Amino acid sequence: MQLFYQANIEDTKIVYELDSQESFHAFKVLRKTVGDVIFVTNGKGDMFQAEIVSISKKKCSIKIIECKSNNTKPSKLTIALAPTKNISRIEWFVEKAVEIGINEIKFFTSQNSERRILKEERLQLKALSAMKQSLKAYLPKVSTLQKLEYLLKNESQNYETKLIAYCKEDSIQLVNNVENTKNTIILIGPEGGFSEKEVALAEHFGFKSVSLGSSRLRTETAAIFSTSVFNALN
Repeated sequence: MQLFYQANIEDTKIVYELDSQESFHAFKVLRKTVGDVIFVTNGKGDMFQAEIVSISKKKCSIKIIECKSNNTKPSKLTIALAPTKNISRIEWFVEKAVEIGINEIKFFTSQNSERRILKEERLQLKALSAMKQSLKAYLPKVSTLQKLEYLLKNESQNYETKLIAYCKEDSIQLVNNVENTKNTIILIGPEGGFSEKEVALAEHFGFKSVSLGSSRLRTETAAIFSTSVFNALN
């Protein structure tokens, strides 16, 4: 099964056109022809069965046959992390997190950040590719890079469960803090770790410090571990 993406599909009453990239893939790579049936998602939870009514290298028009809403809701998890110096590690995380299940990915800079520039558009394309590959109907959002302080002050109130991966004497295991029915955000620090001041600020805004275990994990590994634990309990 090959899955295509077209964001503007809302109903089954009209003919839609796939964008140029999806049209090219259908025509040149998959060798689709008029009359072929394909599956398309709008990234909002709907899966459509559609028939190709016209196709060329630059344009593919489809007629919706049936809409199958996906009853599997997106994970209520947001991972917020400081991007690593090696961008390929972050791209790997985005792909795998989407495959496992995630609602949103946020990026922030903090005191020990080694990367302060990020091409979010490229990462969103990675998320799109992973969504299609794993046959999911929801496209997670990749947010723009922002300062940690801004994230804590202006966005953390949107979550019922707020966790920061930071090992302290009173930190408890992540697995004991996850409630899969609640919107959850987990903060993952940079390669140099969070500063004590940043942890104190996060706690001021309601974050709990959690441990990811006895091993010291890379940023992207910690993020994948957290994603996996949340979904295993979900």
